[in-house]
Amino acid sequence: MAPVLILLGPPGAGKGTQARMLEEDFGLIQLSTGDLLRAAVAAGTEAGLMAKAAMDAGQLASDDTVLTILKDRMAVSDFEKGIVLDGVPRTAAQAAALDHLLAERGQKVTAAISLEVDDEAMIARVSGRYTCGGCGEGYHDEFKQPAKAGVCDKCGGTAFKRRADDTAETVRERLTAYHAQTAPLIAHYDRLSVLERVPAMGSIASIRARLAEVVGRVSA
Repeated sequence: MAPVLILLGPPGAGKGTQARMLEEDFGLIQLSTGDLLRAAVAAGTEAGLMAKAAMDAGQLASDDTVLTILKDRMAVSDFEKGIVLDGVPRTAAQAAALDHLLAERGQKVTAAISLEVDDEAMIARVSGRYTCGGCGEGYHDEFKQPAKAGVCDKCGGTAFKRRADDTAETVRERLTAYHAQTAPLIAHYDRLSVLERVPAMGSIASIRARLAEVVGRVSA
């Protein structure tokens, strides 16, 4: 059975970066909440319109909206080698709904991988990140700069942008929300005996290697 992996971790833990690397290393399909929401908004689907209304109001999309968009995407049968979920589930309700959705497909979570980080280090990490305006590839002032200054490694674009909410104060607020809503999922998946913990304060390459070991083991 194709593996179903979940990456858990606070803002700045590197979930998106590592999920893309798991795509490269194992042929998994990354399902990122942010990407799925943006695609649904662009397509003008009913769930996409609901997500847009929430985002325009400065709110998070509801659990129902997120799960509807995820279910629609998973209906596309291109997951022969498995999937890696990035950004979902975010709450206990989403985790329960995801379990139900997978059960309907004859699947279950293979591993929930918690990227273990330090809060204060996360504030410094997040405040230095930026993305390519063309393809969305992520970079960081200290940890990951383009090989050629000002040019995206992935698409060759030269336009970069930073999120307005990547400030120390906002990141602290997001970490508080994470600990309140998402961290309890670690205990949930621990009870299901599918939790894996990976230290995520080292280099991108070292974290990639640790994740490759975990994924290789649980997918065998």
